Amino acid sequence: MNGLLSRLSLRTAGESHGPAMVAILEGLPRGLELDFEAINSELRRRQGGAGRGGRQRLEDDQVQVLGGLRRGRTIGSPLCLMVANRDHTIDDLPEPVRPRPGHADLAGCYRYLDRDIRSTLERASARETCARVAAGAVAMQLLAQLDVEVYGFVRSVGSAELSDFAELDVADLPQLRRSRDGSRLYTLDSDADQQMLSMVQQAAERKETVGGSVEVHAFGLLPGLGSCLQWNERLDARLGAALLSIPAFKAVDIGGASARKAAFGSAAHDAILPQSDEASSLARASNRAGGLEGGMTNGQNLVVSGVMKPIATLRQPLPSVDLTTGKVADAGYERSDVCAISAASVVAQSMVALVLADAMLQRVGGETLTEFRDRGRRLWAEVRQLGAGESAAPPRG
Repeated sequence: MNGLLSRLSLRTAGESHGPAMVAILEGLPRGLELDFEAINSELRRRQGGAGRGGRQRLEDDQVQVLGGLRRGRTIGSPLCLMVANRDHTIDDLPEPVRPRPGHADLAGCYRYLDRDIRSTLERASARETCARVAAGAVAMQLLAQLDVEVYGFVRSVGSAELSDFAELDVADLPQLRRSRDGSRLYTLDSDADQQMLSMVQQAAERKETVGGSVEVHAFGLLPGLGSCLQWNERLDARLGAALLSIPAFKAVDIGGASARKAAFGSAAHDAILPQSDEASSLARASNRAGGLEGGMTNGQNLVVSGVMKPIATLRQPLPSVDLTTGKVADAGYERSDVCAISAASVVAQSMVALVLADAMLQRVGGETLTEFRDRGRRLWAEVRQLGAGESAAPPRG
C-alpha cells in the first residue's frame, strides 16, 4: 500500500520514452461504471495549455484498460490502466553526461553510484503524471457517486495572478469548467489569462521558463474525513504530500493560510453558526481553514493550492560539469516545455481526488458501489442530525 493512501493503493510504472505509462489502482468497490471519454478528456487537458513543448503534439494520450473491468464496470480486483507512448525510443536516445541543475540527474547518480543519467531522468520525467491523471479521473468518478466534485485551475503564472474572488459555488461549476477549458492557461478570468499568456511568451522569447501556482477545490465532502490520531493520518498532511509529489512543486497552502501569516487569530479562523436548513451541516461564517480542521474535513469546501517552480530544463543552460571529464560545461538539454502550469493544475486535481477518494472509502467502506453509496448517505444523515440539537435528533441504534 502507499504511505499516503489507506483503502486505495496507486502504483505507476513506465518511463518517459518507454512503451507506455501504467497505473494500477487497487481498492475500488465493485460496480463502478467507468466513463472513458471523461478519463481521456482529462488526459487531453494534461497535454494542453500555453507553453507546452513538442512532445505534446506528438502524443495522443488515450487510456486502455488491462485488468479490473468487466462490461465497463469495476469488479473489485486491481484496475490496470495504460497510456501508450508514441515516442518509444528509450533504447536509442543519447547518453547524457552533463547533469541539469534542478532535475533528478545528479541526485540519481549519487543514489545509484553511477553516471547513468538517462535511466534516472526517464523515470523522473513528468510524463509519468499521465498515469496519475488517468487514475485521478477514475477517483473523481467514484467521488461523484456521493455528489463530491473536484475542480482545479491555475491561480498564477509568474507575476500574473488572479485577483481575489469570493468562494466558488458548486452551482457554478459547469460554467467555471467551460471558462477554464476555454482559456489558454486554464484559469478563471479572461484578463488574467491574457496576462498569464504574456508571461509565457516573454519567457519563450528569452529562452527561459516560468512557473506559477494552481488551486484545487472540492465540494460536497463528508465532514470528518481524515483523523487527528496520528501525524500521517491527518488529511492536510496527506494532501500536502500528494501535491509535493508532483514534479517541480515546492510549496503547498491550505485555505490561503500564507496570506494570513501576519494576521491575528480572530482574522484567521471561522465562526461556527447554526444550521441554515435540514439538508446542511452546521454553517461557518467564512472558510479560512480551507475545509480542514485538526486534520479532518469540517463541512466546508476544501481549498488547497500548490506552487510550481519554473521548469529546470533551459535553452540557455546553467553551468554544470561533464561527468566523463570532470570539467565545467553547460548543462545538457532535453526536449521540454516553457511552462507546464496548466498541465500541473490537471495533475494536482487528480492527486487531490485520489487522496479524497481514499479518505472517503476509509470512512464509508463498502465492497460494492451500492454499499458505498448507501453507507455514505446514512453518514450524511447523521452529520445533519448533529447540528439539529440533541432534543431534535432521533435516538441512534
